Amino acid sequence: MLTTIIYRSHICDDVSVKSLEEMVAGANQINSQANVTGILLFNGTHLFQLLEGPEENVAKIYRHICRDHRHYNVVELLYDYAPARRFGKAGMELFDLRQSEKDEVLQAVLDKGTSKYQLTYNDRALQFFRTFVEATEKENYFEIPPGDAWEFVADDAVVQLGAPQKQASAECSFAFQPIIDPLAREIVSVEALLRTPEGAGPDVWFADKQGDEIYLADLNSKKIAFAMASGLNLFEQSLSVNLLPMTLVKIPDAVERLLEGIRASGLVPEQIIVEFTEGEVISGFDAFTDAVRQLKAAGISVAIDHFGAGFAGLQLLTQFQPDRIKINRELIKDVHKSGPRQAVIQAIIKCCHSLEIAVSAVGVEKAEEWMWLESAGISQFQGYLFARPSFDAIPLVAWPEKKADW
Repeated sequence: MLTTIIYRSHICDDVSVKSLEEMVAGANQINSQANVTGILLFNGTHLFQLLEGPEENVAKIYRHICRDHRHYNVVELLYDYAPARRFGKAGMELFDLRQSEKDEVLQAVLDKGTSKYQLTYNDRALQFFRTFVEATEKENYFEIPPGDAWEFVADDAVVQLGAPQKQASAECSFAFQPIIDPLAREIVSVEALLRTPEGAGPDVWFADKQGDEIYLADLNSKKIAFAMASGLNLFEQSLSVNLLPMTLVKIPDAVERLLEGIRASGLVPEQIIVEFTEGEVISGFDAFTDAVRQLKAAGISVAIDHFGAGFAGLQLLTQFQPDRIKINRELIKDVHKSGPRQAVIQAIIKCCHSLEIAVSAVGVEKAEEWMWLESAGISQFQGYLFARPSFDAIPLVAWPEKKADW
């Protein structure tokens, strides 16, 4: 199947134009042998390349390109399929944008086309060329250092929180994971994550429950979460708990019962964030939104967890505005290498900024993911990169420290 890959990267400072030309000559030979063709643009700082050919060959060459140490911040912008090649004459051809006017370069690229029909910039792949040549998206090129430019050091001197208050006879338990502002070196919130007494996840705990019993168990578990959190000595930090959306619908006095559990544990509603997962099915949406209004009227904040994992996210933002959204792990995974993920996350951030909704990222596992998201405007994070959930205490946070040679 004929496959097209487009990527953008940042050339290393020590790579000369002459060595770039030699690299293109070598790539031209290798690509021709693999039946791969394409075009390479260079603006003095960034490389922009289109590759076309059999999928297996294109993917293999792209993997080799990603490992090349002569450039960095490689971002895949397009991975698509086409009925015919756009550029079929050269294994690789270089256009140095500094040597021609923008319009001349754009026309020269079209003139290299070999497709059955005249190429135009209505073609989606070629629209990427126009955007690069005209530099209309340059402000979104976040230049991040490699992951090993930072080290993550656990430091117990930054914040001192107490230990969770154990509930010996409880039918469930909770692990606690901090949500942090890495650059400010602050724990801003702690999330209580439902577990069985043996440490298994919520799927196991809910497995033997049926019908409305699920929602009653969900609500009752929050009393245990609040009781355990009473030992954390939360001051400026908030406590996040997850609630099934249908719990608010199926149990009419759910909000009042939550408030009773909060007060009984010595907490106040303003400290609590109730999170709903976007992907969970909500029927009786009017009853749900009414209950959310009751939560907010009582002082409890509301968040949408795993935003982007389901299909209702944008609808939820139009029906009621949460105080916070937490972007799903599947969206932020390797975001530093994925143009589509970057575009979606930037759109989410812009939308939430317009609505004054705070944005955080969950499931952060790589330094590069954190650096890109921080550059995009997110300041609060949760994930294994910083701290794993813990039963017996709030885990020490591994704070980022930039190495001396960076």
